[in-house]
Amino acid sequence: MAIDAATVRKVAKLARIAEPEEKLEALARELSGILDWIEQLNEVDTDGVEPMTTAVHATLPMRDDVVTEGGDPDRVLSNAPKTKDHFFIVPKVVE
Repeated sequence: MAIDAATVRKVAKLARIAEPEEKLEALARELSGILDWIEQLNEVDTDGVEPMTTAVHATLPMRDDVVTEGGDPDRVLSNAPKTKDHFFIVPKVVE
């Protein structure tokens, strides 16, 4: 699929990307090359290939689900910039 400078200009305008006129031809050639490469990928037989979310198979480490008392509140609140009566004080965000 060939892309011309007019198409690049139109896509750049829709994407609100400012590209100088002298770069449009080079971008058109580059994008055409990318689309040609994608067309080559479409020729690969992928029947029977499972879709994957990542190229590396990894499992998340599991931990025991243990109920605790929540730790030491004084230690947790020591990280807060402002506290009152064992609660965090945060700025008001809704008027």
